Order: sequence, then C-alpha cells, then structure tokens
Amino acid sequence: MPSLDELIGRLSALHQKRIDLGLERMHRLLERLGHPERNLPPVIHIAGTNGKGSTLAYLRATLEAAGLRVHAYTSPYLVRINECFRLGRVGGGVLVGDDELRAALEEVERVNAGEPATVFELKTAAAFHLFAQNPADVVLLEVGLGGRLDSTNVVDTPVACVITPVSMDHMDFLGDTLTSIAGEKAAIIKRGVPVVCAEQPAEAMDAIEAQAKRMRAPLFAAGESWHVNVEHGRLVYSDERGLMDLTAPRLFGRHQFDNAGLAIATLRATSAFKINQAAFEAGIVGAEWPARMQRIASGELLALGPQGSEIWLDGGHNAEGGRVAAAALGDLEERVSRPLVVIAGMMANKDAQGFLANFAGLTRHIIAVPIPDTDNAMPVDRLTDAARSLGMRVEPAPGVEAALRALAKLAYEVPPRILITGSLYLAGHVLAINGTPPA
Repeated sequence: MPSLDELIGRLSALHQKRIDLGLERMHRLLERLGHPERNLPPVIHIAGTNGKGSTLAYLRATLEAAGLRVHAYTSPYLVRINECFRLGRVGGGVLVGDDELRAALEEVERVNAGEPATVFELKTAAAFHLFAQNPADVVLLEVGLGGRLDSTNVVDTPVACVITPVSMDHMDFLGDTLTSIAGEKAAIIKRGVPVVCAEQPAEAMDAIEAQAKRMRAPLFAAGESWHVNVEHGRLVYSDERGLMDLTAPRLFGRHQFDNAGLAIATLRATSAFKINQAAFEAGIVGAEWPARMQRIASGELLALGPQGSEIWLDGGHNAEGGRVAAAALGDLEERVSRPLVVIAGMMANKDAQGFLANFAGLTRHIIAVPIPDTDNAMPVDRLTDAARSLGMRVEPAPGVEAALRALAKLAYEVPPRILITGSLYLAGHVLAINGTPPA
C-alpha cells in the first residue's frame, strides 16, 4: 500500500503546473464523483489575502463550543497533508486519518482516470467527497488562491461568504492592482448570500461592494455594519443587535481581535446557526491556529538558542503579513523589552524587501536561511541583498537550527526575542524539526 506521500507524488504527475486556475477540471471531477458538493452541510466560504486561517479557527472553535459538528478544509498544510481535512465530531473535530484520506484520494484518482488535474483540485474533490460521506452541521471552506477560479468556488449556495483583508499577493495569478485582486476574491459572493467583510483599502472595498451589489448580496462590512475594539485588554464587539464584551483571543496580536470580530460578525449575519454568548466567549479564547505569532513553548529548538530567549513562529510572507507580525512584536516589546532577531526564509516569488521593511524599525539583525526541500525557495543571497538594501545587518545561515546555535554563542545582556518568519513552508519545517506538528 503506498504512503500518502507516494500517492501525492503520483497525483502531482497528472499536471505539469502546480497552479492552473480554472473550474472545468473541477466540475468534471465532481460530476464523476456524483456531485458531493451538492450534498454538503451548510457551507461558510472564506476568501482573502491574510487572516483566512485564523478567522476559520475562530469560526470552528465557536461553532464547536455551541455543540455543532464542523468539517473544515484549509490550505496549505504545515507538516502533514492530513491537516487540510478536519472532520466534524461531537465534542470537537479530528484530522482525517491516513487510511480514510488515502481511500478518498484514491477514489478521486480512479474517477479522474489519468486526465490532467492539479493536486489542489484532486485534494479539494477529496475533501468534498469526505465531507459528503461524514455527517456534520457545517463546513468551513477556505479558498486556496484568489476566489473566482479557485477549486473551492463550486458551491452554489453557501450560507455566508467571508472576505478577510485583501492586499498585494499572488500578482502573477490575480493581477497587479488591489482592484483586480479584490475582484477575484469577491467572485465567491453568491446571489442573495450574506457577505461579511473585514476592513479593506478603498480600492478593494469598492470592488467588493460592486460585486455584492451585482449579486444582490447583503453586505456586512467592518466599521459600518459591525465594530470590534480592544478595551482594557478585552474584545468588545458591537452591531445593530447589541454589544458583546469578551475575553481577549489567545492568538497573539492586535489583528487577531479583527479576525475574531470577523468570525463573530459572520455567525451573526446568518440565521443558519444559533450561537449564544457563552459559545462566542469559549470560541474566541479557545481558538488555536499554528504558525501565526505562535510562541514555541516546548520542543527541540528551545535548547539551541540563547538560554532564556523567546522563540516565536509566524508564517507571514507578504508585506501586509509582515506588518501585522511587526505590530505584534511592538506590543510584546512594550510589555517586556528584549533585543529582536528575525530568522527569515522566503519563497522566490515573494517581495522580500517589502516584507522585511516592516522590521527595520524593530531590529537591525536578520539571519537569512533557506527553506529545505521546497521548490522555488528564495536563494539566501537574494534575501540578504534585500535586507542590506534596507540598512539591516544580515548574515546567512544554512538552516534554522544553525541560526539558533550561532545566536547562542553571542553575548546578550538580556536574552533575545527570536522571530522565525517569511513562509508557511518554513514554518512547517520548523514545527517538524521541533517535534510539535499541528494536531
């Protein structure tokens, strides 16, 4: 019996491109599977540039706290492909097991009959197949890339569409303006279905509003239909139905209050679910989402760096992702001051200078590392050039472990705060070598 990695390798050979946006192949696959996308529990569809996964985590934790069974499909995975598929169970969902996932992927492979299809298309079809076979109360469906031509955009009547903050990313696929990128993401909006939107730049908001109007979809926008604020360290949410004063999210950073507010607004915009304040409270404080300003509190890596240092992990990889991580570090610095070191590795198609610029006022010390076993990773010398162009002190290291060992040899009056960042692929590698994969 092939391993999941061997099976994915075989499926990867079916298409010469890793990304090839379009829905024709997806519709063909789903027809041959008997249209599982038409036999799903109520679907909440989530698009956007940053914050999709965290918003989904708040939705899942809140819905589960209300006693509901929640299927969730997310991407990319950090360590194991199973992370993309969470099956709803009473008392909390579970990652799909190897045998069940292998059976679903092999069924998709069988009906595909060797025709061209990307791994993401095959994986998404397997998710619909799994979710249709397993009873649940709701499906949380995260867009992979864009929205209009993304493989997930085959569900005709979700109960809500969600658009997280839109910024510049994947310009080679989605266009080089915020208007075009937001238009691609807003294309998940379906006729008459509530759309709940985070705060956006003006150009992005215009595109989202125009699509909502075309589809006659009621629009619930942050700052207009609903508001979220931080007051005395607590999350205060308000809309026309009233106000909720909730414990702060466990996930760190001011942006997590916004993501949590977006999840609350989504569940209040649809009549599909009955959620009381206790469930909102439990969901917001209980949500977990790895590699998003995650404090590494245990594992193999802690012993490698300077004694007493903090290690944080964040998968941010574009300019806006860098901005929110830098803002979170600024909050940490106000609480407890420590020297900051950024260990960064990025993919070749990312804007390294735009990403690293966010940290220029916080640290002058960058260590550039490669991302192991990853196609199209950014060469370390290109990353060091980007940091030097910003006036930052930068040095290369052969990997994260070597970078931490090098830091341990330096003399610090106060143990440093270390952020490992720049890519979800790097974050997955870190969690794997640390021995703390997502569960």
